[in-house]
Amino acid sequence: MSTFTPFLTALRALIGAPYVRMGADATGFHTDERNRYHHAPLAVVLPDSVAQISTIVQLCGKHGVAIIAQGGNTGLVGGCAVLENTPSIILNLNRLSQIISIDALNQTMTVQAGATLAQVQAAARAQNLLFPLSLASEDSATIGGNLATNAGGTQVLCYGTMRDLCLGLEVVLADGQVLSALNTLRKNNTGYDLKHLFIGAEGTLGIITQAVLKLYPMPATRQVALIACNDLHSILTAFTTLRQNLDARLTAFEMIAPYALSLVCSHLNCVHPWQSAPMYTALIEISQPTLAADETLHTTLVDLMATQTVQNTLIAENLSQAEQFWRMREQISAAQKAQGKNIKHDVSVPISAIAQFIEQTNVALAQKYHGIQTVVFGHMGDGNVHYNVSMGTAFANADALMAHESTINQIVYEHVQAFNGSISAEHGIGLLKRDLMPTIKSKVELKTMHAIKKTLDPNNLMNPHKIFNNN
Repeated sequence: MSTFTPFLTALRALIGAPYVRMGADATGFHTDERNRYHHAPLAVVLPDSVAQISTIVQLCGKHGVAIIAQGGNTGLVGGCAVLENTPSIILNLNRLSQIISIDALNQTMTVQAGATLAQVQAAARAQNLLFPLSLASEDSATIGGNLATNAGGTQVLCYGTMRDLCLGLEVVLADGQVLSALNTLRKNNTGYDLKHLFIGAEGTLGIITQAVLKLYPMPATRQVALIACNDLHSILTAFTTLRQNLDARLTAFEMIAPYALSLVCSHLNCVHPWQSAPMYTALIEISQPTLAADETLHTTLVDLMATQTVQNTLIAENLSQAEQFWRMREQISAAQKAQGKNIKHDVSVPISAIAQFIEQTNVALAQKYHGIQTVVFGHMGDGNVHYNVSMGTAFANADALMAHESTINQIVYEHVQAFNGSISAEHGIGLLKRDLMPTIKSKVELKTMHAIKKTLDPNNLMNPHKIFNNN
């Protein structure tokens, strides 16, 4: 540490000693959400302006210190993990949390990267507008982190990912220069659209400090329903029919496998909607621009029940019941955490392959580990499956389960690739999945990625060794 004393002294002089945290004061910042990574940085630095960030980046370059940009620290793949033997600071952006402006007519919002998703949603709602990204961690997840991981959430089916919801960015580059491309236009065909380099790059190319976001009209009415089906193929048939009949009004279609539903009902101490029957469940939300009554959802569900595609339905009668339905879906991860350690897989496959992927992967795991338990749920409407594994009766304890993590991952990811899927749908690559990149990307893709990294970050100080190993 003494080698970096001049560096730390300069940091304190720049932004004030209270905003350069070390030791016990920094612990909460460098322990990740899943409690996997614990290495401490030289310091956690909390700037309050882009000018400060630019100067900090230049100072880090002078001293050879890596920079790990951080928002709400809600990531699940070690994207903000500090690497051993890599002198680093965590640059936490929570003090840059202002809503800069809202243009209601243009339906855009300019916001600093440290603003939470919930903050942005509330600011839009106050203007009778909608920012549609929705995540279980929205109270603490920040816009900068959402952009850095190209977050998806529950309404990608209708509105797309963060890449689709962003019009412009401000980014501090590796040499301290500020790239200001805060475009507010939906049509701007003037050369390379540089924002796309930084969205989904997990802070490896630059530090996102500000963004222009797309807003949408606030729906006048919403309907939320649960449906129960005997199997995944019926769930997919129901989805296809609802999508055809409702078109853009279908804003969410979330699948919950039987065990996942029973787990969350037990955790929430709530009444099981199907009286504990082992049914596959889908949560459906439709949004409409007018208050006029629309019976399309009801009539479609009646037709689906008549053909035995759907076995049971519950349409929320009021806002409270709609929120209760959504809470069941959003609390699955919390229920898993309360149950104990589990092995998570955030994957995507073509919608047409979801049922086969889940069924075949379940069989492969059960053959290898008799009694293993899977907790499966996800955004059926965009092909994103959260395929998580807990010990069931296959292992004596959670540590025994985790000892087989590598083999379990291999089985799951082999099936993902067999269906031309992705090993990361919305969580990113980070450190956790980094070493899988050579198995899923072509040599040309990796060579191009390395070339971009080398051009924008020649000294490899921007969140080094994440996404791929830069050695």
